[in-house]
Amino acid sequence: MSRNFLDLETSPYLLQHKDNPVHWRPWGEAALAAARAERKPILLSIGYAACHWCHVMAHESFEDEEVAEVMNRHFVSIKVDREERPDIDTIYMTALHLLGEQGGWPLTMFLTPDGEPFWGGTYFPKKPSYGRPGFIAILEEIARLFRDEPEKIEQNRAALARSLAEQSSAAYPGEPSPHVLEVAAEKFLSLMDPVHGGIRGAPKFPQTPLLTFLWRSHIRSGRADMGGAVTRALDHICEGGIYDHLGGGFARYSVDERWLVPHFEKMLYDNAGLLRLLALVWADTRKPLYARRAAETVDWLLREMTVEGGGFAASLDADSEGEEGRFYVWSEAEIDAVLGADAPLFKRAYDVSASGNWEGKTILNRLARADAPFSEAEEKALLPLRERLFAARAARIRPGFDDKVLADWNGLMIAALAEAGLVFERPDWVEAAARAFAFVKTHMVADGRLHHSWREGKLRHRAMADDLANMADAALALAEATADAAYIGDAEAFIAELDAHYRDEANGGYFFTADDAHDLIVRTRTAADNPTPAANGALPGVLTRLALLTGRDEYLRRADEIIRAFAGELARNIFPLGSYLSSLETRFWPLQIVLIGSKEATGDLARAVFGLSLPTRILSIVEDGAALPPGHPASGKRAIDGRPTAYVCRGETCSLPLTDPQALAAELSRARAP
Repeated sequence: MSRNFLDLETSPYLLQHKDNPVHWRPWGEAALAAARAERKPILLSIGYAACHWCHVMAHESFEDEEVAEVMNRHFVSIKVDREERPDIDTIYMTALHLLGEQGGWPLTMFLTPDGEPFWGGTYFPKKPSYGRPGFIAILEEIARLFRDEPEKIEQNRAALARSLAEQSSAAYPGEPSPHVLEVAAEKFLSLMDPVHGGIRGAPKFPQTPLLTFLWRSHIRSGRADMGGAVTRALDHICEGGIYDHLGGGFARYSVDERWLVPHFEKMLYDNAGLLRLLALVWADTRKPLYARRAAETVDWLLREMTVEGGGFAASLDADSEGEEGRFYVWSEAEIDAVLGADAPLFKRAYDVSASGNWEGKTILNRLARADAPFSEAEEKALLPLRERLFAARAARIRPGFDDKVLADWNGLMIAALAEAGLVFERPDWVEAAARAFAFVKTHMVADGRLHHSWREGKLRHRAMADDLANMADAALALAEATADAAYIGDAEAFIAELDAHYRDEANGGYFFTADDAHDLIVRTRTAADNPTPAANGALPGVLTRLALLTGRDEYLRRADEIIRAFAGELARNIFPLGSYLSSLETRFWPLQIVLIGSKEATGDLARAVFGLSLPTRILSIVEDGAALPPGHPASGKRAIDGRPTAYVCRGETCSLPLTDPQALAAELSRARAP
C-alpha cells in the first residue's frame, strides 16, 4: 500500500509535508521506478521552507483529503526542496518558461513516468477563482489526457524535450571588448527607478549582482549618476520595510515599488549579497546608515542563523501562526503598550499609525527619511526603543527556521563576511567566516567531493557548480583577510574538482551538475544569474584572481574560455549577466596590490587598501617580493629601508615603492580607474 515517504528526509521543507495525506515520494530512482511500474504520470511539486505561497497551496490542497485522493489515484507525487535540489528545480523551471509561463514557487509540473515534463504551472487554488480552474479539475483533466489522448501528451513532451536539449547544448560564443561594459552600464542605468531606487516597478528584488556591476562602473568611470543609482537603491532598501528594523537582516523582496511591503522570508543568500555590497559602497561613501545595517545584519546572522559548529543556516520563514508577516508587524496599540511615554518618538520615526500601512497593521520603516538620514543624536535616542520592542517581539511565536547548511549559500556569506570584516575592521567577523569555511570543509566533503546540503549530521547530494565556485571565491576572500596562503590551496582544490567533473569540453564553461550525477534528464549550463550568482558568471573573476595569486596561466586560459563561451549572451539578454560582467571587468583590469612585510607590520597599509572601494583588487601580503610567483610584475621587489612597503600594479607596470598609507591611498585612487 502506498504511503507518504518523506518522514526519512532531512529537508525541513520535505518534513513539513510528511504528514500530508498525499503519498509523497522524494525525488530519486525509486520514485521514477514507481511511476513506470504503475504507468502513472508524475506530479512534481517544488518549493522551499520559507515560501509563503507554498504554504498556501499546502494548506488548501496537500493537506486536504479530497485533493489527496485524486492525486494518489492518478499520479505518483514527488516533492522536491528547490534549495536542496537546485539541479532539478533548474530543469523544470526552464521547462515552465518554455511553456510561456512566468516562473515562481511552488512550481507544479506534470511529467511522464520517465521524468520528462509535458505541462505545468505554479500555484493552483483548490477551487476555481478569477477564471482559473480549480486544482482538482486540473488533476482530473491531466489524468484524462494521459489515459485517453496520449498523443497530445507526447506532442508536448517531445517539444519540451527538444527545447531543453537545445538549451543545454546551445552555445553563444563571442569575443567581448571592454566597450561592452560601458554599454551594459548604460542599459542598467536606464532601468533604474529614479525615485525609489532599484529596478523600476514592482515587485522589487535587491538585484545585488546588477547593483554591484553598476557600482563598479561608477568607480571605473567616475560617473556620479551610476554611483547615485546604487546609493539611492541602498538607501531605500536599508530604510524600507524589506529591512527588519528590530532584528536586522533583509527580506527576499518587496511586493511594492517603494520597498515597503516585503515577502517576509529572510534568505541567507540575499543577506550575503547585500552585506558585500554595503561594505563595497561604504568604503567610498562612509555613510553611517550602511555601517549600521551591515553590523545589524551580521548580528542577526550570528545570533539566529548559525548552526552548531559555525555553518550558516538557509532561511527564516515568511509565516508564523499561519499568517504571512505576523511575527514582524505591529499595531499602534502594541507599540504604545511597550513604549509608553516614549511611543510618540518611535511612531514618528517608523511610520506607525492607528490605521497602519499594510492590512491594518504597521510594517516598521523609515522611508519618509530615506533621502534625509537621521542624525546620530536621533539614532541614539531610538536605539533603546528598538531594543525594548525587540525584547517584546521575542515572546511571539517565531517563524519556521530552515537550518540546513548549503555550500553555495555559505560560500556567498563567507566571502561577504570576510570582506566586510576587513572594510569595517571587525576581526571577529573574519573569524566567523573562517569558522563557517572550516565547517563546510569538515562536514560537507566526503570521498574527496564537496556536497551541497548538510543537516543534523546528514550529508546530501554531490555539489553543483555553484557550490564549488562560491566556495573557491570564499577561500580567496579568506586568503586576503587572513594572509593565510593555505586558503589559496583550498580554492585550487575546488577548481580542480570543477575541472574534473563539470567542464563542458565541447562548448566551454561548466555544467551545473557533475558528470556522475544521476536521475536528471538533462545537464544545464548557463551564465545567467538567478536568485544567486551563476557559477559561469562568477568564475572568470575567481579564476583571474587565482591566476594572478599563483602565477598559473592555465587559470587565465580557463577564465578566457568561459568568457568566450558565453559572450554571445550579451547580445541576447544582458539583464541576468551582472556577475559575468563584473568578472569581465576583473579580467580586463585587475588591480594588483602587493604589501611587503608581515601581516602585523603592514596593517596601516592594509587599512589604506580596505578603506577604498576597489572591486578588482587582488591583494598579496608577502614577507619578501621573492615570494611572489614568477611573472608577477612586483616579483623580486623589496621593502624600502626595512619598512613595510606597497606596490600597486596595472598590467606589467608597478608604481614606485610606497611606505606611507596616505600616499598608497592616493595611488590607489588614481589607479582604480583604468
